Amino acid sequence: MDTSRGESAFPPIAEYGFLSDCEATALVAPSGNIEWLCLPRLDSPSVFGAILDRSAGGFRLGPADTAVPSARRYLPGTMVLETSWGTATGWIIIRDLLLIGPWHHDRELSRTHRRAPTDYDADHVLLRTVRCVSGEAQITLDCEPVFDYGRLAADWCYTDHGYHQGLARADGTPVELKLTTDMRLGFEKGRAVARTLLKQGQTRFCALSWTEHEPPYTFDEAYRRLVWTAHHWQHWLARGRFPDHPWRGCLERSALTLKGLTFAPSGALVAAPTTSLPETPGGERNWDYRYSWIRDSTFALWGLYTLGLDWEADDFFWFTADVAERDRDLQVVYGVDGERDLEERVLDHLHGYDGARPVRVGNAAYRHRQNDVWGTVLESFYIHTRSRDRLDQRMWPILKRLVESAIEHWREPDRGIWEVRGEPKHFTSSKVMCWVALDRGARLARTREEFELAARWQAVADEIHAEVCSRAVSARGVFTQHYDTDALDASLLLIPLVGFLPPQDARVRDTVLAIAGELTVDDLVLRYSAKHTDDGMSGEEGTFTICSFWLVSALTEIGELCRARRLCEKLVSFASPLGLYAEEIDPLTGRHLGNFPQAFAHLSLINAVIHLIRAERGEPAARAGDFPGRL
Repeated sequence: MDTSRGESAFPPIAEYGFLSDCEATALVAPSGNIEWLCLPRLDSPSVFGAILDRSAGGFRLGPADTAVPSARRYLPGTMVLETSWGTATGWIIIRDLLLIGPWHHDRELSRTHRRAPTDYDADHVLLRTVRCVSGEAQITLDCEPVFDYGRLAADWCYTDHGYHQGLARADGTPVELKLTTDMRLGFEKGRAVARTLLKQGQTRFCALSWTEHEPPYTFDEAYRRLVWTAHHWQHWLARGRFPDHPWRGCLERSALTLKGLTFAPSGALVAAPTTSLPETPGGERNWDYRYSWIRDSTFALWGLYTLGLDWEADDFFWFTADVAERDRDLQVVYGVDGERDLEERVLDHLHGYDGARPVRVGNAAYRHRQNDVWGTVLESFYIHTRSRDRLDQRMWPILKRLVESAIEHWREPDRGIWEVRGEPKHFTSSKVMCWVALDRGARLARTREEFELAARWQAVADEIHAEVCSRAVSARGVFTQHYDTDALDASLLLIPLVGFLPPQDARVRDTVLAIAGELTVDDLVLRYSAKHTDDGMSGEEGTFTICSFWLVSALTEIGELCRARRLCEKLVSFASPLGLYAEEIDPLTGRHLGNFPQAFAHLSLINAVIHLIRAERGEPAARAGDFPGRL
């Protein structure tokens, strides 16, 4: 990378396009280079890793003499990315997608659990089509996989399809890539290359596949499968219930993104499809988010049920229920197939996105004690039960065990919702979520007419509530990050949203307004003050997208609708050109920071927008504890 002029070889994070078939995901740079693809699963080692090191593999298809596209968009209601290129001699359109087709009856089942098969399934093919719409243009294909996070260069050979298909292998990895195209391929060391001149009306395609399922062999077949995939996404989206509102497009793109971040075989929702995109430019706050955090279940169910996407909500619920039933000591984060061991390690050979190191794979948070986990799971059980007015008999023993665990541990310090790597503290949000566990458990016990158990659990809930109100409120009457500080924390915005206190309570209102006034930069919310929080890391970070959307919901709760709308409009304007959000936003530049796209950001967008729309219509708020409520 040439940094002599202060220029970066890495595209801004927000300029990547996101592709998914609900098993693998890819990020496409504006140049037409696929710079992130992990196979065979989204948490596997990368085969294209240029987003973390320019020599770690990429796959470009585009005009030979143009590096900046004229326009990019998703085909409406789909995950099909369309890029338009204007060259000196003509115009071309490229469409990129991960193919989805009919269910594969011979597919390998998930190791630990499998949701009910649907009538569609991942085809395990990355498809790229190109059409010249006017004039003529020289097209180049350059596919250079480097397996195992950029450590194993590929060896290419032709197959019995002659110059139109190449097979890439490397010693040390079981993954094999098959590149099929109607262009003529050549091999230059680890690269497969092709060049062709396209004239008006002419087309070409290339398909990268990695399983035994057949790729397309002609453009007509490729186009037919593209249309099938586009219709699949549109039909899926049509199942949802979206309000007739100017922000409907934001809700639909967020829903599609969340579906794309779901690992279909298990129903797990991953936090993001990437690792080590930095929260601080050039800094060390770089984490692997290709896993499923249990705390996301509450917000996922809340948002997905509200939009009528019950199948996806149910699948994530059962993923959560499965690991809660299996593991007596519930972790805060799991692999996409329920794996417990997510050992964190550093890939020293990678340069890092724009020089940000270390590059990490795995996530040590799986070892953390976070006492909010029982509340998030019990809230998920409660939302799921309320959505169908019954409690599955299988769930009751699990629920009782989780409530008793919350009773056993709620007095202990932990590392909080933000997984700080400093000393454990008595974090207020963790205590509040333990209260949620007892409160929701007592409600569910009452529905089963187990009144003695409900009374015992309610008494502990009342004890937690009293302690939090006694020890976590500062002298000025606002809630604090933990018992030993007067510092604020954005997680306190959840207090009215989970029903811990009514929004009319002065402490709630003052806390929301204090966060809006003191824990923000240009209106956008920091999760905490790095100067006043021992998080075990150095440097600052950007504002957290989820926290800013939480503030929209909290302002709506306390009746500050005009302020909530202004903030929501501002946040919507910060979306990437393709409607996506990273974990953080630099409020001064609008630059996206951290892993991308992030599920939590899109979940909080859905909840905030629905919250605000309902309030402006004079409808009851959709608080988690009062769920369900439909548009």
